[in-house]
Amino acid sequence: MQTLVIVESPAKAKTIEKYLGKGYVVKASVGHIRDLPKSNKNAIDIQAGFVPNYEIVQKKQEIIKELSSFAKKSDKVLLATDRDREGEAIAWHLVEALKLPKEKTKRIAFNEITKDAVQEAIKHPREIDQNLRKAQEARRVLDRLVGYDLSGLIWKKVRYGLSAGRVQSPALRILMEREREIRAFIPEAYWVLTANVVSHDYTFSLTCTEEPKEEAEANRIVAVAKEGSWFVKDIKETEQKRAPRPPFTTSTLQQTASTRLGFSPSKTMAVAQKLYEAGHITYMRTDSLTLSEAALGMLSSVIEKNFGKSFIEITKYKTKSKNAQEAHEAIRPTNPVKIRAGSTDEQKRLYNLIWMRTVASQMKSAQLAKTKILANIAGETIPDFAVRGSRVVYDGWLKADPAARGEDVELPQVHKGDSLTLTSIESEGKYTTPPNRYTEAGLVKELEKSGIGRPSTYASIMKNLADRGYVEKQGKTLIPTDTGDVVSSFLEKYFKDYISNSFTADMENELDEIANGTREYVATLKNFYTTFSEEVKSKENIEKLTNLGPVPKEFTCPKCQAPMEYKLGRGGKFMSCTKYPECDGARTNSGDIVEPDKPLGIYPETGEEIFVLNGRFGPYVQVGDPKKAKEKGKKEKPRRASLPKDKDPSEVTLEEALTYLTLPRVLGVHPVTNEPITASVGRFGPYIVHQKDFRSLKKDDVYTITLERALEILAEEKKTRKGRFAKK
Repeated sequence: MQTLVIVESPAKAKTIEKYLGKGYVVKASVGHIRDLPKSNKNAIDIQAGFVPNYEIVQKKQEIIKELSSFAKKSDKVLLATDRDREGEAIAWHLVEALKLPKEKTKRIAFNEITKDAVQEAIKHPREIDQNLRKAQEARRVLDRLVGYDLSGLIWKKVRYGLSAGRVQSPALRILMEREREIRAFIPEAYWVLTANVVSHDYTFSLTCTEEPKEEAEANRIVAVAKEGSWFVKDIKETEQKRAPRPPFTTSTLQQTASTRLGFSPSKTMAVAQKLYEAGHITYMRTDSLTLSEAALGMLSSVIEKNFGKSFIEITKYKTKSKNAQEAHEAIRPTNPVKIRAGSTDEQKRLYNLIWMRTVASQMKSAQLAKTKILANIAGETIPDFAVRGSRVVYDGWLKADPAARGEDVELPQVHKGDSLTLTSIESEGKYTTPPNRYTEAGLVKELEKSGIGRPSTYASIMKNLADRGYVEKQGKTLIPTDTGDVVSSFLEKYFKDYISNSFTADMENELDEIANGTREYVATLKNFYTTFSEEVKSKENIEKLTNLGPVPKEFTCPKCQAPMEYKLGRGGKFMSCTKYPECDGARTNSGDIVEPDKPLGIYPETGEEIFVLNGRFGPYVQVGDPKKAKEKGKKEKPRRASLPKDKDPSEVTLEEALTYLTLPRVLGVHPVTNEPITASVGRFGPYIVHQKDFRSLKKDDVYTITLERALEILAEEKKTRKGRFAKK
């Protein structure tokens, strides 16, 4: 008797197969096998009740063929995809695509990939949860309808190629609201006063408790302070408890990994996925704070062994989210006895973070002693000066998470009324600063607080904003681009309600209700889309957003001296002559004159000029005048080639450009298949390809590689990236 178990990833399959032994075959679907077609024409049958017309993902044909073969030879099929909505949907798609008989197909789910959890799940098979599946389908259909309708309008009214999304757009709006606060901010001057004093041969610094806004007042305080007799006015001592934080949810893991490890949300989730698949942590898409009784028992033992019994304080945290349902537990180590786990440095660091947070959550509060010394001069004709200190008097949970401790600030032993000797006093003028821009961690926190998105969507929201060119990342800071500004401003003007926090959060709650079985799929979509589609249609006749407003008066057209206006191009905002197209004078956003593209030389094969240009995906060389290429339209694309990543566009020579333009190069034909082998450069760098078999070039030069060398590389066993399906 054979049982086929289907999971999402090969890594997960490998781990589970070890636990099940003989009689079980574990195979991977490698994520979704069906999706909506790229074209929106027949993607969703709205009239029939928002019925999605799924199609097989092109790259998954071979996988389906293999899974179908194993399913036919098996007596039972167990669908062991992840326990969230995406996992439920994948299980349903497998049933539909493989035409699995209901009588021999069941669904199993587990929160961790351990032997006990997997074997326990095998004992409790169930039917596919259609409510969860429908909730995922509703999200997918909603996102497609909103995305395509809004994007289509933006293409017509703003610029071709831009896009909008149901959850992405509110996130962009949040970033832009902060950006506008920063732009509108007017700095105000203030002065910080610092006095250095001595008590019993111990020197320490005091800071004025007031920050004067006038330099004259700052100077007065300094002058009076120099003449006065300093003394300790008061000493305030307090004890403070510092409670441990709850175990991680998806959003708090992403936030803390960003702050402590410098990981982006997508990187955090990718590394966590590997830890989960290897059986080191529980499922990582969750908004629950719950820990199982078994986990609490293990954590008690770990704390007693590593720190002592007196540090244990079992706490059952209450989940704040009213619809927490992505999983039943917080993110925790499956076996907290293991202090270290993971096969790479990134995995080890993230596991350690999860281990510390989980163990610390079940330990006693730390106790801190806080001291504040106030000083002044006799007569107290100036504001008080103060210094604050703190020290840990009982470590508590900080024993498990020392990185959260911070530095102790020790203060001198002084008493109320003690005299102090002033050695120096300084006044430093400063300006108030605008609010900080959001980091990825900060935006995730804001989205969660506002009820926008769910654990499985935070990382993709960040990625979409960056991929579409709406934000740029400088260090950890997210900065909206000119394109992001224009798109958000357009949506805020015409679709304010649809990208508001309340509307987006309410829609998320409605999706949760579908998952809970308390709301109907068709009624929910009809309710939303009837009004939304009418709103989109009503905007068909609005004026096209070509003019983004006048530029500062000092910038006139460099060709005809006419006034200029801001416009949006592929590279962002620029200054355009108001007489365009009669005059094509232009300046950059900063006011520099845009010079006409100058050719490098002649392309010998056609006699056309070669130009170095800058596009959406970076600098490139092109054969033919850029203006003439636009006039020819899409049917006759000019010959182009990307510049190497480390090449400065201003330093490209004609000889180098001709070399770049040799790509793609047909090296010759394969002796067995008689099909061509080609060398080129793509999104992930240089490669060779033969019959859709792509091989990255790590050491070989893409411009000089020979057919013989390419055949050697193709003959080597292909090293697939982890998580990808390896064809047999």
